[in-house]
Amino acid sequence: MTKTKLNAVKFGLAGGIVTAVCVIVTTIAGIYGYFLEYNSLVVSIYGFLGYSLSWLGVFLGAVYSFIDGFVLTWLFAWVYNKLI
Repeated sequence: MTKTKLNAVKFGLAGGIVTAVCVIVTTIAGIYGYFLEYNSLVVSIYGFLGYSLSWLGVFLGAVYSFIDGFVLTWLFAWVYNKLI
């Protein structure tokens, strides 16, 4: 059985992109009155960094969530590669 390692950087980029797109979509939806419970959670996480339900918040949320998504999925791939 071949043990294939994950490319941690590519895995991190994929995770960062997915989380950024999710925050972009839900922030835009939140501006129009949808997903308010989810957006209140995101505001509680990134609010101290300037995130809000606004068009600036779309950009800031994308940047912050990309960084978080990248780090967490990169860390996941790194741990996985150490365990195989």
